[in-house]
Amino acid sequence: MIVDIAELRRTAHVVALPLLTRFRGIEVREALLLRGPEGWTEFSPFVEYDDEEAAAWLAAAIDFGWQQTPALHRDSIAVNATVPTIDPDRVADLLARFPGARTAKIKVAASDETLADDVARVRAVREAMGADGRIRIDANGGWNVDEAEHAIHALAPFDLEYVEQPCASIAELAEIRERTHYMDIPIAADESVRRVDDPLAVARAGAADLLVIKAQPLGGIRNALAIVAEAGLPAVVSSALDTSVGLSMGAFLAGALPTLDFDCGLGTASLLRADVASRPLAVEDGRIRVERVDVDADLLERWAAQPERREWWLERLTRTHAALTEASAGE
Repeated sequence: MIVDIAELRRTAHVVALPLLTRFRGIEVREALLLRGPEGWTEFSPFVEYDDEEAAAWLAAAIDFGWQQTPALHRDSIAVNATVPTIDPDRVADLLARFPGARTAKIKVAASDETLADDVARVRAVREAMGADGRIRIDANGGWNVDEAEHAIHALAPFDLEYVEQPCASIAELAEIRERTHYMDIPIAADESVRRVDDPLAVARAGAADLLVIKAQPLGGIRNALAIVAEAGLPAVVSSALDTSVGLSMGAFLAGALPTLDFDCGLGTASLLRADVASRPLAVEDGRIRVERVDVDADLLERWAAQPERREWWLERLTRTHAALTEASAGE
């Protein structure tokens, strides 16, 4: 489905939301919000993504704002706490922002940190959550195969639920999965699903035990559901540091999955100092609601991006719309 660019621009609001802590190298999350006949929706590809990659994010925004969502199997979603690359002494305070969460996803393999830093952070999370807590780590493809094998051995004593994207390429994922198979620690694919031409290639290669899926990068809820169904692997739904509007899109995706065995990475509103809804999708008893979010006009105004950033996003919206239209015409 393609919506006229004039209609999109007419409803567009650009916000700049400060983060609680530095995440993905940024301290402010910018997003473009749109309002369609079904409600508010979000277009927020990271600024370094080109127009071709961003087109899937726009397709997702249009899908969520202009079409009815698929039928739901659940009306709330269990979520994990997300732990950025912070010092261990900050872990307990950060986890408190995810009340009731029984699972934590910990960022590791940052270019400016060492494996010892990762071990210290994971240890602090395990101590804070206790023996019953579930711990998963996310390397964002930051290790080569040898580094990943060494790191998984070092972190295995903390009882890992799974390791997300330890290496960048599908071939590397397949190799590290083979090397560590005897350890019974599943390998999850994220970037190898959402940042490749063929999101099913990682499943066909036998390179992952489960998929991490995100509604925006995969072109919307329906497309993501189709990928999971064809891949035949368990899935966990995650976010891309969205506003509560984008998180609601992810929540509807998680709610529509026939089977959902893992807590989802949809509690990241807890990492924002500000949001666009007076009742954001905050974590309550370890869960978030599956519902559309009403955007608060006062918050839109308060956190509106500077004029030059608004213009940058509107120009990007126009270019991405053209790329999406061209791609749709070629199908």
